[in-house]
Amino acid sequence: MKEPFPSVWARPHAERREQPALSRRQIVAAALELLDAEGIDALSMRKLGTRLNAGATSMYTHVANKDELIELVVDEVYGEIEVPPAGGGEGWRAAAFTCAGSMRATLLRHPWIVSVQGEAGVAYLGPNVLRFSESLLGVFEGGGFSLEAADRALNTLTAYVLGYATSEAAWLTTLRRSGLSEGEWTERLWPVAEEAVRAYPRLRTLYAAQRHEDRDRDFAEGLECVLDGLVARLK
Repeated sequence: MKEPFPSVWARPHAERREQPALSRRQIVAAALELLDAEGIDALSMRKLGTRLNAGATSMYTHVANKDELIELVVDEVYGEIEVPPAGGGEGWRAAAFTCAGSMRATLLRHPWIVSVQGEAGVAYLGPNVLRFSESLLGVFEGGGFSLEAADRALNTLTAYVLGYATSEAAWLTTLRRSGLSEGEWTERLWPVAEEAVRAYPRLRTLYAAQRHEDRDRDFAEGLECVLDGLVARLK
């Protein structure tokens, strides 16, 4: 007998068959609250059951294990990303820029997600991830990309946002743990950084320029470079 495919998306949805006391939606909402409040290390089926005042049987009707739960919660987060409709009037580049900004903001609202993106099983089969991908493909196709080129553009754009947001999330997590503000951290670290790069003129120049960096501006400038590259490929 074959083992069931290890993904929540291959599991028959219990709520279509019956009406258990605990719904999948309740489980996902509680898991998201726990993750946002305490981070990925705090998530366990036992702790979640306690939070929901529910026994294991009720929860395992919907999710077999923590991995399936993470697939569900990742998909829930993707439902928050704004993707302008294809042909919405602002042009594909502006629409892609808006979507990238919304994706970054969403990831930073839920910083734990960057640590599980590569471990979330087949999260790409979740309904919200599928809608996100289909909509963004439509944006690129509406701008003149072939479907194959639109797929490459989508992957390039999301890779940039994920990479940038991963670094930001790690930085913001460090700040929260330190109890310092961003400005306080920079002032304390800067003398050490200046000394470390003293013998490296290029880095010394870059560090001096970055002392008062603006993360929003830096993200936007990098994103413009990505979009310039997509424009060049479109030509």
